[in-house]
This record gives sequence, C-alpha cells and structure tokens, in this order.
Amino acid sequence: MQHEENKYVTIPELAKLLGISRIAVFKKVKKGEIKAIKLGKTYGIPKKNIEVIFGRALAEDEKKEIERAVKKTVSEYGQTLKLLGKN
Repeated sequence: MQHEENKYVTIPELAKLLGISRIAVFKKVKKGEIKAIKLGKTYGIPKKNIEVIFGRALAEDEKKEIERAVKKTVSEYGQTLKLLGKN
C-alpha cells in the first residue's frame, strides 16, 4: 500500500516537471485545468493524473466527451460522411 504522501505531487514539483512557474501551475489548478485536491495549506496533484497533464493519455471524462461528439457528428452528418468516403 502506498503512503499518502507518495500518491501526490506538489505544485512546485509539477512546475519543475512541466518547466513552468509554480504560479502558472497554481493558476491552472484554480481554473480547474489541472485536477488537484487541497492537502492542508497546499494542493496535491494525484500522480495518476500526470500522464493526462502531459497529454499522453486522455482522462475518462475526456474520452466520454469525444465519444459523445463522434456520435453526434455521425447522427447529424452520417449520410454526408458516407458520400465523402466514396470519393
């Protein structure tokens, strides 16, 4: 079992990994662009979200959003897409 402190990275640690300032990371956390939880007086970014932050993986909610967009596009433009595919 992991210790609680090993499940998260801090804002300064993530800033160093991303090569941006701590303030920039903090602003992204406050805007909700980076998911974090309040740990006392600081924030912790779950390590499992690091790949998503780096853009190497999609979060589950992002996958569902893409899936909804594809279904909507196919339902609205399916016939047109079939015709375009024949060219």
